[in-house]
Amino acid sequence: MNAPFPSTPAPSPGEPRLPLKLLIAAPRGFCAGVDRAIEIVERALQKYGAPVYVRHEIVHNRYVVDSLKAKGAIFVEELDEVPDDAPVVFSAHGVPKTVPAEAERRKMLYVDATCPLVSKVHRQAERQIEKGQHILFVGHAGHPEVIGTMGQVPEGRITLVETIDDVAKLDFPPGADLSYLSQTTLSVDDTRDIVAALEARFPQIVAPKAEDICYATSNRQAAIKEMAPSCDLVLVIGAPNSSNSLRLVEVAERIGTDARLIQRADEIDPSWLEGVGTIGLTAGASAPEKLVREVVDRLSDWRVVDEEVVTTAEENMVFKLPRQLTE
Repeated sequence: MNAPFPSTPAPSPGEPRLPLKLLIAAPRGFCAGVDRAIEIVERALQKYGAPVYVRHEIVHNRYVVDSLKAKGAIFVEELDEVPDDAPVVFSAHGVPKTVPAEAERRKMLYVDATCPLVSKVHRQAERQIEKGQHILFVGHAGHPEVIGTMGQVPEGRITLVETIDDVAKLDFPPGADLSYLSQTTLSVDDTRDIVAALEARFPQIVAPKAEDICYATSNRQAAIKEMAPSCDLVLVIGAPNSSNSLRLVEVAERIGTDARLIQRADEIDPSWLEGVGTIGLTAGASAPEKLVREVVDRLSDWRVVDEEVVTTAEENMVFKLPRQLTE
């Protein structure tokens, strides 16, 4: 990602505004897992009253986190920061098995907001271990989803693979009983290349029954691929710790289009618009639509914006809420 340009002033009141074509990706923004996670926190607040504790950011978006804080949610890093008698929600990224086990030991009231698509990967990991396979997990070190998934299986039974170079460094004997899984928010293209390298090196490796990268990640990347070639600049609304948002920037840049990650509209520098006739706009899966409209309004301060929605897929996925919040 490029460093921010130095600030330049917006057009003066009497200065004519140039036209700007704005291509807005569809789908964009919230996915079903994020919608569900946010609703879980809101319903927990309604049912149990404030405060409700949340272990880690419920989703990677500061606006969302701050909005929930204002309603009475308290965000913590670990369970030892939560009183025994307070309700706690686990984030959408998933947690290692040790976390709910500790909550059970302390007889805590907890609600698991793990995205069902992440939970599906957890179940696959358990099944692969039951079959005696060693798991090669494609993902980014330190990401909460990776920590959660690797924490589903006994230590030493899963190995993280971040790059193609990592594949070459793997030291397993010929014919070793191997399988692979992947983080749900990765680059579709990068993951395909890493999996191809794994299958070339270990022809016996067992693939998951279904694609691990979630539908929302794939759809948002596909929308960028459709839109970016027509753009001079792509703006991606998302947090710097949001894997799926960072991947959207990378997808646009690989196509050859300048792309910038922003959290809010006030991060846009008007100098970015110099010589730009068409901008593409999208939002990562944790960014609410309100922030998209905020960006449109900001761009309209400087240019005469002509909006066009570029639709590449329709999304109608809905995930059920935990029974304890609906009974």
